[in-house]
Amino acid sequence: MTTRSTRGPARAQGTRRAGLRARGYPSDLTDAQWQVITPHLPRQVPGHRGRPRVWPARRIVEAILYLDRTGCAWRYLPADFPPWQTVYGYFAAWRDDGTLARLHDALRAQVRAAGGRDPEPTAAVIDSQSVRAADTVPKATRGWDNAKKVNGRKRHIAVDTTGLLLAVVITAACVQDRDAARPLLWNLRRACRRVRLVWADAGYAAGKLATWAAALRLTVQVVAKRDPHAFEILPRRWVVERTFAWISKHRRTVRDYEHLTASHEAMILWAMIVLMARRLAQPDHLSNAHLEFATMPLAARRDGVDAGVQLSSSAKARVAEGYKFVSIGNDINYLVEGVRDNLRQLEWAPSARELI
Repeated sequence: MTTRSTRGPARAQGTRRAGLRARGYPSDLTDAQWQVITPHLPRQVPGHRGRPRVWPARRIVEAILYLDRTGCAWRYLPADFPPWQTVYGYFAAWRDDGTLARLHDALRAQVRAAGGRDPEPTAAVIDSQSVRAADTVPKATRGWDNAKKVNGRKRHIAVDTTGLLLAVVITAACVQDRDAARPLLWNLRRACRRVRLVWADAGYAAGKLATWAAALRLTVQVVAKRDPHAFEILPRRWVVERTFAWISKHRRTVRDYEHLTASHEAMILWAMIVLMARRLAQPDHLSNAHLEFATMPLAARRDGVDAGVQLSSSAKARVAEGYKFVSIGNDINYLVEGVRDNLRQLEWAPSARELI
């Protein structure tokens, strides 16, 4: 048997050489999505002091989205993207000068307006989620969540009734929800002046949070479980849980790798920016289907009955098919509910652990 000799070190199959343009990544933006984002990014002014821009802004944004979606380290960005120092420089600059927050808020207002809603919300839902922290997270900003058995950080978010992000606060995991709710509600009040009602879980009931929130002209309404030991889809609460699922699709947010809490907040904002850009870039007959479905009563979702809700023909067709829902989060929630209903007809009511 003869073997063929090769010159130089062997390369793994499918790898690319530096300098060659890749065909594209799933995280890359389409032309329609880029047209949604680019008006809100700072433009380079001719004759402005400083080094002229070398790399196009679109490749910078796509590199940030690639890192956020895949969870790789900055130094592991593929060679067909700009240098990681350049990408991180823009990431940090847009994070610190408010460009990222303005971009996110502008897209949120556009998504709400496209769904027939007022650009400024009047109600919000708050909740928290603990995530494990990597060794890059300093000890001063991490802690131990004894309830979830997590050593890391906790992200506290406020969303509107459709699940779009309104405010976010990053703390150590040892901080109680009711304590972190104060800076969260303060940021919510500054960002959305028209919000008056806030839904929360039982973790926010203790203490003087309601009294403190009243000074901001906010009413905190606790949505408690009727049976603490049974699986139950709670009204309003499931919306924020779905937002956590949207955020967790981006691997950079599944575990906290950021040295600064502001960087983790920025990664969350980029995750929501991608989601909203995709919605705005969809055709008109598809972009509002999830918002129309969210306004329907549960009976109409289950039985396909209009129940007085004005829907487009595409949304009615989806409802008529049964448990084929528009939103992925609704798919999971109501599929579980449908299984429980079928099991009740068989006179068997399993626990949440047995069902899931």
